[in-house]
Amino acid sequence: MVRPLGVQISAMLKSRGVEVIFGIPGVHNQELYRGIEEAGLTHILARHEQGAGFMADGYARATGRPGLCYVISGPGVCNVMTPLGQAYSDSVPVLMIASCLDETAATRGQLHQMLDQQGAAATVCDWSETALSPQAAFALIDRALGEFQTARPRPKAIHVPIRLLGALAPAASPTAPARPSRPMPDPAAVSRVAAAFAAAQRPLILLGGGARDGGVAALRIATATGAAIFCTYAGRGIVDEAYPLHYGPSIARPGSAEVIASADLVLVVGSALADVDIWRPSLGNTVPLIRVDIDPEVLSSGPEAREVVNADAALFLSALATQVAQAPVSPKGWKADQVAATRAVWRADIAAERPGILPIVDALQRVLPPETLIYSDMTQFAYAAKEIYRLAAPGLWHHPYGFGTLGYALPAAIGGKIGVGDRPVIAIAGDYGFQFSLQDLMVAVELDLSLPILLWDNGKLGEIEDSMVNAQIAPNAVVQKNPDFLKLADAYGAASAAPRTIAEFEAAMTDA
Repeated sequence: MVRPLGVQISAMLKSRGVEVIFGIPGVHNQELYRGIEEAGLTHILARHEQGAGFMADGYARATGRPGLCYVISGPGVCNVMTPLGQAYSDSVPVLMIASCLDETAATRGQLHQMLDQQGAAATVCDWSETALSPQAAFALIDRALGEFQTARPRPKAIHVPIRLLGALAPAASPTAPARPSRPMPDPAAVSRVAAAFAAAQRPLILLGGGARDGGVAALRIATATGAAIFCTYAGRGIVDEAYPLHYGPSIARPGSAEVIASADLVLVVGSALADVDIWRPSLGNTVPLIRVDIDPEVLSSGPEAREVVNADAALFLSALATQVAQAPVSPKGWKADQVAATRAVWRADIAAERPGILPIVDALQRVLPPETLIYSDMTQFAYAAKEIYRLAAPGLWHHPYGFGTLGYALPAAIGGKIGVGDRPVIAIAGDYGFQFSLQDLMVAVELDLSLPILLWDNGKLGEIEDSMVNAQIAPNAVVQKNPDFLKLADAYGAASAAPRTIAEFEAAMTDA
């Protein structure tokens, strides 16, 4: 049936498994809204396009499904670029569909006009394309959804001219095109890695967020080979930290370089070893790495490697686990008591660096159900907590790791809560960063979401103040006057509490 393209796009998205759209309607993109209800899609009205983007990000992280956002041309695209940049750095499948002006080369002064909207979005997305026909719009949507499933998931941007959105168009194909499987590991490479493990006396496995689905196999490998484990912040929970040779998410600790240097085999799976992972020029290894990643760019950059395997991390770990389990392995050089002692030293370092935070983190661990999803902002509380809070499974703590955007936690937690329903979800934000996106508190109230928000209120930009002091700069512009957050919550129709003791905190969080 021939219908306006906006209607056909909604119907197509529903047929491809999309359930929720986050966004804000405007005159320029209203045609995208013509078919939303008829298609059976749920639209969540954000209070700012940045919030819509973060909600899509949070939804995608919680569900494993793409997060979709609709925005208008010009300022709408600019406002959502920060969330898209965050999704790019953290490998989150977010698809932005925006309206765009029909013509910009010969006409100036149009509403929402930009010099290069497509190019602007391209700076923070895997790709950014303009659809000049209905068939192109459908093909780009299918391309984005397919790449989310088969390659490193990163945000995509599709721009559709305003006139085209309202023009009559045929329906998209009711079925998605065939998609390639995720890259399988080379059996010969797996055998070489297995042999390297058999010969090593101090093997070490480093798990990044890309290894999220390979936890069971990774633990089998470590147990069979006596390997020690590190993980990145994004790799927490992949292997239970109860494993006695698990150093935890501490590769950014300066002392971790010495530990890594003592390994005679280092296997890195699903991590780019980015600056924000290790916070030093090099990992610290004295032997060439073995690296496994789905992204060829990761494998062709970074430190020297003796072996690189372009494959899906979970598939590789499963294949390797099968091989190492078949070979008897002699006792290795790592000692559980030494690992525990090192972790205790690192915990003491964190307590000294960020006084007063760890007892509250411990209290939070006591009261939260183990399946709770946590979304944190760029705040000192989160910086300390994500090093010591133990996760029962991967994908439970979501943080703006790479791009490092303020204002992430609240809207992302809203998106996550919408995605998982009755499962517990909380947001953790600092007093300053919370005010970047506090308007989206109204979305949580409007939807009657059960969503506790832990607000770390120290009346300042504490991390920046500490950094200035350490750099021998007189702290400047780091202390701000805050609103009365309890009255603010009341104005929005949210409950609130201001606990003064650990016991009061545990009771308030449990009630929330």
